[in-house]
Amino acid sequence: MGRGRVQLKRIENNINRQVTFSKRRSGLLKKAHEISVLCDAEVALIVFSPKGKLFQYATDSCMGKILEQYESYSYLEKKKTTNVESPVSLNLEYVKLKARVEVLQRNQRNHMGEELDSLSLKQLQNLENQIDVSLKLIRSRKNQLMNESVSELQRKDKALQVQNNMLMKKVKEKEKEVAQTSQLEQQNHHMNSSSFGLPQPLNCFNFRNFWVRKSLFATISRVDFFVGEEDEVAGGGGCGG
Repeated sequence: MGRGRVQLKRIENNINRQVTFSKRRSGLLKKAHEISVLCDAEVALIVFSPKGKLFQYATDSCMGKILEQYESYSYLEKKKTTNVESPVSLNLEYVKLKARVEVLQRNQRNHMGEELDSLSLKQLQNLENQIDVSLKLIRSRKNQLMNESVSELQRKDKALQVQNNMLMKKVKEKEKEVAQTSQLEQQNHHMNSSSFGLPQPLNCFNFRNFWVRKSLFATISRVDFFVGEEDEVAGGGGCGG
């Protein structure tokens, strides 16, 4: 005997309602996954339990991308029908944006390792792959910045070495100039000291004239002496005669 059609109405028993929700939710998520794989469709499913707990499924865990696509499509459709947005459409847009923000915040918490109980195995694997890709990009950027920093430090070190060599060269030239100046001053001081310590040379011309005059005086004196003696001899001879 075939199964009768189940009447669609609210289940009054809390336990039966919870069991039915759990079974139907699993079946619904399974069907969403199947249509996504079999038909290559982008599927986004959002289910809130009576207690407010979220259950979701999205193709390749791209819930935000699918919601963006949905919002763009809805916006274009609404723009075709009317150019003036009514308060109802604004309220609906607010609800959509709020839901999108909640999804983004939930994805962010999932990336932080929080609220992972509602994720399936495939969703966890996709999340792990996304985090691995993010880590690779972060490490690549970090290594790039470190290499750039090392290159900049090497460039500055080379510039400082060149500047240091130039300063050392100037210092050596200055020291050499000071040494030469000091050597010249010492030589001049030694020459001045030698000139003050030695006797002054005599004037050869005056010295020679002095001796010439002295010799002439002596010769004249001898001549006068001999002349006087001859006069005395001559005078004595005359008196005797």
